[in-house]
Amino acid sequence: FVMSNTLVIQSHRSPLPYSWLNQCLGSVRHWCEINQYEYQFLGDELFDGIPADLREKLNGLKVVASDLARLKVLHLALSKGYETVVWLDADFLIFDPEKFVLPDDNCAVGREVWVQLDEQNKLKVYKKVHNAFLMFRQGNSFLLFYAETAERLIRKNQDGIPPQFVGPKLLTALHNVIHLPVMELAGMLSPQVIKEIVQGGGEALQLFNKHSPCPIAGANLCISSCEKDDLSCADMEQLISILLKNSKRF
Repeated sequence: FVMSNTLVIQSHRSPLPYSWLNQCLGSVRHWCEINQYEYQFLGDELFDGIPADLREKLNGLKVVASDLARLKVLHLALSKGYETVVWLDADFLIFDPEKFVLPDDNCAVGREVWVQLDEQNKLKVYKKVHNAFLMFRQGNSFLLFYAETAERLIRKNQDGIPPQFVGPKLLTALHNVIHLPVMELAGMLSPQVIKEIVQGGGEALQLFNKHSPCPIAGANLCISSCEKDDLSCADMEQLISILLKNSKRF
């Protein structure tokens, strides 16, 4: 038995809150099979690597705890000898697996082109990076720095930790200064863009395509849109069906 030199990790609590997540997880497992990557799915043991004092502080802040915990499990996997480690959120769908090819860089983060209505009801585009896709290879120096910085900021924070504190917020702040390698194929779809993909087009989708550096091959589908009732499970199932059918364009 030869250990694959690439490990892909996903995690979610069980049972899954929405049935469409099964299709997302299945798409990542399929991608792993095509590329002969090793696949690992974690439940709450994801959080085992967080120091006890921080686990207590983050009690009830699952999103922040998950943002830190993924860095710990990725670092652990590299220390076990994997050449490349990849994290994908459970609501990440790889709809064009042949095109979803890992970059040669020694680390990479996902691309976020977020389109939403502002206070004046005008569509606005926010171009950032996200941690729903993360890749690190042996010898990269960023993972440890990012994990230590995240830990330090959580320890220092005294007045309520916002959900994206050490995830997309910190990552985008760092990216703006040090220009991290970005996996442009790993996108993220806002509720506004999802609605228009399902409806067959619109201004938000046009803006998304215009501001995306290249057509994406996978995307984080933002489970929080369902939790906040911005989108229904039927919307998500329709979206997934469209993406899997028209993987070359939408």
